[in-house]
Amino acid sequence: MSALNFKNRTLYHGDNLVFLRGMNSETVHLIATDPPFNKNKDFHATPDSLAKDAKFKDRWLWSVDVQGIWLDQIRAGHPEVWSVIMSAKMVYGDDMAAFLCWLGVRLMEMHRILRKDGSIYLHIDHTSHAYVKTLMDGIFGHKNFRNEIVWCYTGPSNTKRWFPRKHDSILFYTKGADWTFNGDNIKIPYIKRDTGKTSGIFKTRAVLNEAGKIPEDYWLEDRDGMTPVGRKKHERTGYPTQKPLALYERIIKASSSEGDIVLDPFCGCATTPVAAEKLKRQWVGMDLWEGAYGIVQKRLQQEGLIVSQAEKLKQPYLITAGEVHYEKKPPTRTDSITSTIPAFETPTRKKGRKHPKPRTQHSRLIADLGPICQGCGADYNFDDRVLQVDHKLPKSDGGSDAYDNLTLLCPPCNQIKSDWYTLGRLQELNEQAGHMKDPSRIRDGKIANRHRKTKGR
Repeated sequence: MSALNFKNRTLYHGDNLVFLRGMNSETVHLIATDPPFNKNKDFHATPDSLAKDAKFKDRWLWSVDVQGIWLDQIRAGHPEVWSVIMSAKMVYGDDMAAFLCWLGVRLMEMHRILRKDGSIYLHIDHTSHAYVKTLMDGIFGHKNFRNEIVWCYTGPSNTKRWFPRKHDSILFYTKGADWTFNGDNIKIPYIKRDTGKTSGIFKTRAVLNEAGKIPEDYWLEDRDGMTPVGRKKHERTGYPTQKPLALYERIIKASSSEGDIVLDPFCGCATTPVAAEKLKRQWVGMDLWEGAYGIVQKRLQQEGLIVSQAEKLKQPYLITAGEVHYEKKPPTRTDSITSTIPAFETPTRKKGRKHPKPRTQHSRLIADLGPICQGCGADYNFDDRVLQVDHKLPKSDGGSDAYDNLTLLCPPCNQIKSDWYTLGRLQELNEQAGHMKDPSRIRDGKIANRHRKTKGR
């Protein structure tokens, strides 16, 4: 596993993608997080609450919230994720596709920084549940799906034409085939049916079995103490989407051990950091809201976990306010960055210079193949913009958008090839028709292989 390049008890303020990119690979044991749900509205905390200035938008636009470099690299390197996004775009609309693209690039980084024995719990509701589940199948692998946990709760509803929606889903995935699961730490008592014989009559009685059982994948507010925060005054911060501590305490107990590192990239109301600190785990939080750091400290104080320096001398397992760190700059990678997903590297910026333009597929192919049409060998060094990106194996024959299936063609070759021919067949057609310019320039397909073999004799 990589060395840690971040401190325990750190709250990062800003866009979590920047901070996730900066974390070393395979350093986090557990991610427990509650991202936006794509509800198509804005959320604001109550004016007189602990989180009175908190707000976030939960609406997404393809033209605003999606970066071109994400699209290029997802198409090329993660075709299964691209298929999910495009399916959502066709079935639901641009806003769902934009949300999935925005969330997907972050989930890819979360996958990278999870240890091989790590787990992720992602909180979601009915709005985008089906699409997010498929997205996570594409990123974490459907074989690494462990549970869909249903958190059930009650409350008033004014629905007249369907059943009141009173549950959220928590998608539980692991990084691989081995993971931490502390079943004994989360057992609950259950009623055991005991049939005995009394005076010739069989009688069934209920007996409370204190040994307990691992709870099912539905968690109930009355049975499990997971009442929504709106009815828990001592926990309530006024943050509109706050979840109860008991919910995240169970997750942390189940899928981490004391001293393990827990991450929440969307930790505005501080539930995950507080639960992790109570359970003697290390933690890292991230949030866009500038008041998140203050909420973390206040809630830790309310739970009796932050004390004065004098009190800490008596209870060294507790912490002082100075031990909770605040950062606006991302950590610096110290592991080998070759394992980083190339799509999501942060462009470097030097003083007085603009950000470099992201490399598109076209510019990458020009760098790798030269400004040469791979169908006829024509040289377009005078203006490489003429060249067009196309597939070596057509999509109609099962070809993907992966980078190694892309090549460069001049407009006439692209028109001939269309979605009918492979690159090798196009080259054969050009040879037969006398359209081949210089086969020695071609670096893709049958002509390139033939030229290399001839040259080597």
